[in-house]
Amino acid sequence: MEITTAQTGVQTSLSDLGTPLVDVTFVVVDLETTGGRPEAEGITEIGAVKVRGGEILGEFATLVDPGHEIPVQIQRLTGITTSMVYDAPRIAGVLPAFLEFLGHDSVLVAHNAGFDVGFLKAACAGHAIDWPAPDVVDTVKLARALVPRDEVRNHRLGTLAAHFGAHTTPNHRALADARATVDVLHALLARAGSLGVTSREDLLVFGAKVPAARRRRATMADGLPEAPGVYVFKDEQGVPLYVGTSGNIKRRVKSYFTASEKRRGMGLMVDLAHTVTPIPCATALEAHVREIRLIAEFRPRFNRRSARPEKAAWLKVTDERFPRLSVVRSRRDDEALYVGPFRSKTAAGAARDAIHDVRRIRQCTQPISSKGAPPCVLAEIDRCDAPCLGELTPEAYAPIVTALRQELESGTSTLVSDLERRLARLATDERFEEARATRDALVEMLRGTDRHQRRAPLVENPHFVAARPRAGGGWEFAVVRYGRLAGSAHANRGEDPRPVIESLALFAEAVSPTDETLPEETDVVLRWLERPGTRVVDSNLPWVSPVGGAGGALSRLDPLVERARELAWEDERAS
Repeated sequence: MEITTAQTGVQTSLSDLGTPLVDVTFVVVDLETTGGRPEAEGITEIGAVKVRGGEILGEFATLVDPGHEIPVQIQRLTGITTSMVYDAPRIAGVLPAFLEFLGHDSVLVAHNAGFDVGFLKAACAGHAIDWPAPDVVDTVKLARALVPRDEVRNHRLGTLAAHFGAHTTPNHRALADARATVDVLHALLARAGSLGVTSREDLLVFGAKVPAARRRRATMADGLPEAPGVYVFKDEQGVPLYVGTSGNIKRRVKSYFTASEKRRGMGLMVDLAHTVTPIPCATALEAHVREIRLIAEFRPRFNRRSARPEKAAWLKVTDERFPRLSVVRSRRDDEALYVGPFRSKTAAGAARDAIHDVRRIRQCTQPISSKGAPPCVLAEIDRCDAPCLGELTPEAYAPIVTALRQELESGTSTLVSDLERRLARLATDERFEEARATRDALVEMLRGTDRHQRRAPLVENPHFVAARPRAGGGWEFAVVRYGRLAGSAHANRGEDPRPVIESLALFAEAVSPTDETLPEETDVVLRWLERPGTRVVDSNLPWVSPVGGAGGALSRLDPLVERARELAWEDERAS
């Protein structure tokens, strides 16, 4: 596949979703109190600064009458005396104004946040005011995670303010301390950003639980492109450990070295990793396809969602004198019809069983001779026309197979109707276990058949070019040959797309109809093509889907599933 490297972004993956820190509103608060116990002591001063994107949006400051004398040692520490708060409002009058200043979606920030939040929550509880439970960031915890002890002697606010050159010197007055905390916060966010913490969601889970040795290994991301594509973590021997995709490779890789990465096993993977190989891609579709191919090729031990093509199975209408249905693991270049792929051999077998319930196609596997053979059980109970008896000619049997092939390839409505009638009869006869099995088999048959009917026009097409509009303007293009992504590129807003399309078609990968393509890859390409807004640019064959196909029947599955719940309940009641 030819790659067109792009410096502009594309639609990001789910792992990149979140609120950028530049768009987050922080309310940095500091309290002065008469002691250290929220349930027994009172607040004497509240100071807060609201910031977003480095810009101060407002400040809040007020003294508070705690309702009792301020201890002498607290007066000496803060400079706030009992006489100073004599005419100050009580906390019941201050809290509503502060909570309004806080807002409904701000992140509350404090240095040693447990202390300040504890007093605020206790004050709300004591005056029947609902605590809004905002997201909270503690700059002490951030500092412990980001500033090693060999850099500063401790993580007190005064020490950090001096270390980072804060514009305000903390002095145990609420507003001054809040202003100093703002500067400390911004310095810490700059450090966290270099480790991949770039969103509100990243910040809220970032803490001191990541070993320092792992954090230092974040340099593994140095030099990686800030472009969309695939990244591959490898061990010392160069063996792939994990494959992923992202709209920004460098930023995503850095996030693995922070506490924002919570997936089980990822910590061990990062500890074992020695290098990261980036593969920039022109579009998100190309990145997704490359991820699928790499996972299938290398089977990285930490990719739990690994593509395993050997699990897929097809339902084959065999090319014999008396064709039958057979479950197979792969397709051959013969005249047989292959329906699928199904998600597993078991699913394909269930679909075959469903068809056998309503179609008189041969089920036995023994060779059929002209001399005939003893009838099987199915022949005795009139479930098969028994070509094995030698009384049925291939010409007389052929219409059964021809009709079934047409149903599987282009229209399943009659087949589905017959299965639904069988399901209704079983339910009426209170044969609930058989009804559930029939329902499950019907679902599997529809899923595999729908997959086949949707894939066939693409898998059989030697050359197909499509375009989709890009977020923010421009177009992205894909060349698909025999169901395989052969090339991908994009044109920026205002750029003439025709030269891009011509170049892409010229240099796209050559694909043969006999080349093996992962079913998951074709499914990903199909989902991209079926999204609203896609346009067909060029195609050697028509891209169509049958009107009476399995997809329409699948859309009616909800009532069927509900009936399955009723059958299960009736079965339990009968037992």
